[in-house]
Amino acid sequence: MRVTTLEQLVKAGALKDKRVFIRSDLNAPRDENGNITNEARLVASVPAIRMARDAGARVMVVSHLGRPKEGEKTPADSLVKIAQRMAELLGSPVRLIDNWVDGGFEVAPGEVVMLENCRCNVGEKKCTEELSKKYGALCDVFVNDAFGTAHRAQASTYGVAQYADVVCAGPLMAAEIDALTKAVEEAKHPLVAIVGGSKVSTKLTILNNLAQKVDQLIVGGGIANTFLMAAGYKVGKSLAEADLLDECKRILKTLEEKGATLPLPTDVVVAKEFSETAEHRICRIEDVQDDEMILDVGPETAQALADILQKAGTIVWNGPVGVFEMEPYSHGTEVMAEAIAKATENGAFSIAGGGDTVAAVGKFGISNRISYISTGGGAFLEFLEGKVLPAIEILEKRAQ
Repeated sequence: MRVTTLEQLVKAGALKDKRVFIRSDLNAPRDENGNITNEARLVASVPAIRMARDAGARVMVVSHLGRPKEGEKTPADSLVKIAQRMAELLGSPVRLIDNWVDGGFEVAPGEVVMLENCRCNVGEKKCTEELSKKYGALCDVFVNDAFGTAHRAQASTYGVAQYADVVCAGPLMAAEIDALTKAVEEAKHPLVAIVGGSKVSTKLTILNNLAQKVDQLIVGGGIANTFLMAAGYKVGKSLAEADLLDECKRILKTLEEKGATLPLPTDVVVAKEFSETAEHRICRIEDVQDDEMILDVGPETAQALADILQKAGTIVWNGPVGVFEMEPYSHGTEVMAEAIAKATENGAFSIAGGGDTVAAVGKFGISNRISYISTGGGAFLEFLEGKVLPAIEILEKRAQ
């Protein structure tokens, strides 16, 4: 681990009576009445807060919520319901503090308070020096436990880490760094990456970066259709990007030059309409008709992909291989998910990330059979793109 962790500070007895500023990601989905509809992020944030509280720290928790306008705060922007639910999850009161940037409030040892929506503070997004210094002055220890915001250099994720006396990663952030490092930088080979999605254009940087690292690159969805076109196959009226064929050919060449492969489908599931009830059929890839669209890989391809995955040492999964939400087109992703789970049970390291991927993991019931499920959509993708994540960069710098 290249960063200092909260666990290390707790074991060293370094938090007692200290002012600890924890950046959590409590940006939970809400309905039109502001009620929390999915509390996964809240639950994931509890261990860091509890760890600091139980160590006798004066705990301040800060998070963003939604996309408020800086300098303004409406009732919809308030963390009041988040604070109420966090109090229930922690089993202790959580006082919500407004207008907190300049201090003027007290926190007792072992108490947890929540600071109102940091995105309402002027200078938060631009990471101004003035605001960052004020954040730093509030605390003795800064804990970043919000991996989902690690790709953003903002005052509460990056700026405060420049000025706080002590800086560390919370357990959620530390686990993400460890998992991503194992998956890409210290991968056990064969390294297999799965990149699915509707468009090559949205995943082009990821594909280019992974092509330089993997032994096999599996593509799915509209991305696979574009690679099929690049290989000379007809894909009917399937979703594809004809203007990116040269990019696909370059990726294929990169893989070939390093002895890696990109297995293309040999059979597919097609239909004339994008509908769960549409008539569909399985056909060879050479037999896709002009009025048909590819909506999943066929059973032969699914098994071939499963065979590759079960021999992998490391698996990085971002995206399904078909329209898994519709039952007739879910088989390919289901077979692949089961293969990833079995490979993990046989010693492979697997990491899954991205909204559709996490949904597929849940749908096919393999959540507890994957090594790690990433909590940060945008940050996870930017890491796969090979980008430096500012919040991790500053944690590493301060650990030196």
